[in-house]
Amino acid sequence: MEGCGDFVQCLLPDMSIKILSCLDDPADLIRVSAVSSSWRQFVIGNDLCKHLCLKRFPEISSVGNMIEVENTVVPVVSQPEKSTEWLCLERNHRVYAFLSRGLSNCMTEDCLIDAIHASSTDNYPEESILNTLKPGDRVERRASYWSSGGQSDPTVPETLTYKLISKLCLISEIHVQPFQAYFQFGFPIYSAKAVRFRVGHPNVKIDVESDNGPESVAAQARSFCDKIVWTYTSPEFPLVQENILQKFKLPEPVLCIGGILQVELLGRVQKQQLDGLYYICVSHVQVVGRPLLSAFDVEILDESGKCSLKYCPKERLLCESSNKSTEGESSSPPQFHRFRANLRGWEQMILNTLLGAGAGVVDDDSDDYDV
Repeated sequence: MEGCGDFVQCLLPDMSIKILSCLDDPADLIRVSAVSSSWRQFVIGNDLCKHLCLKRFPEISSVGNMIEVENTVVPVVSQPEKSTEWLCLERNHRVYAFLSRGLSNCMTEDCLIDAIHASSTDNYPEESILNTLKPGDRVERRASYWSSGGQSDPTVPETLTYKLISKLCLISEIHVQPFQAYFQFGFPIYSAKAVRFRVGHPNVKIDVESDNGPESVAAQARSFCDKIVWTYTSPEFPLVQENILQKFKLPEPVLCIGGILQVELLGRVQKQQLDGLYYICVSHVQVVGRPLLSAFDVEILDESGKCSLKYCPKERLLCESSNKSTEGESSSPPQFHRFRANLRGWEQMILNTLLGAGAGVVDDDSDDYDV
């Protein structure tokens, strides 16, 4: 870039950082780093991809460190002339760039996959939290809803805790539908006064076994919820006492790291005529967001609440899935799987070239938590 007015070389570093920080698309930063070796060193050395990712998704600041799983298509080349600090900067550059790109491009869908725990349930399992995963308030002519236990104090809150489809989800909206008891006199609607949402991750690795009966599972689920680190709490939203799916759009899209979401139901408005107690009933909960699947995983580091973000390049995942499919399936020709793997591998190698792949990496096994 001699004689072309290279502002990175001419201006002070702080001014160059300020200019490049105006970019809000990770793809633009990748293009900038591909302009020349000096620009690449400047982008990587100042952690610009990481700063952009944290600016767009501040919840990532709760991540303690990054782990890059070994790349099996592009071989790892040792580079003794590079310092450990520079290798870490290159790794962060790749991982945060892929993370920003993945969160920006993934499709919007319902992100709930399972229900973990309800703070109380009136009649289990007929009025279980699992019913809220199904749309509507009836399933095969049977009422489908969750009901809290009855309370004489209308200010007692309730919580519903769910597992998301991925440990990394960018959430934009949450929908809640109160339940109308069409089988009771007057068709009362057991709504809460307001609703609030929290997202987070467990600070320990927990496995909930289902072989010891529902009471044991409930106790383990309560213990699980007590060990969650909440990284975001939404403002309160008023809940209308109507039997409709009410949509609550968050002020800004929220990145949930850890795959746990909790719905807080605040205040009670409806007494049951039979016993004179206040109840809250919900027929359906829906979370609209963008799950970042497969390439990233979240792993608990320690009880301090920090977690690690583990990145596995797409070509490794593709090769593993292709190998499994070719071993167990005879319907698809092996040439197709090889072609598909090569095609995706070429695409990834081009992107890795722009990102500067080849730094030292760590290979580690992941531990999942299932509730």
